[in-house]
Amino acid sequence: MKMIILIVKDHDSDPITQALTAEKYRITRVASTGGFLRSGVVTLLLGVRDERVESALELIRRKLTPPPSGERRATLFVVPVELFEQV
Repeated sequence: MKMIILIVKDHDSDPITQALTAEKYRITRVASTGGFLRSGVVTLLLGVRDERVESALELIRRKLTPPPSGERRATLFVVPVELFEQV
């Protein structure tokens, strides 16, 4: 299992969240701030089975096509999960 941590601007988060939930990914959304001007960003946390990681990343990349200016629109981490438990 992997944890996908995706940090995106507020206005990019809704299309990504909708696309991921439509494909049955479970998401935790955390409002946060960051960057030079402390602009509004959203951190999305996804616990994903190993075999679904690539399809989740592909879906995220499709929703985040870069603007003509070449500006980066997200920061993405994929980290291994040692233990998953629901209590």
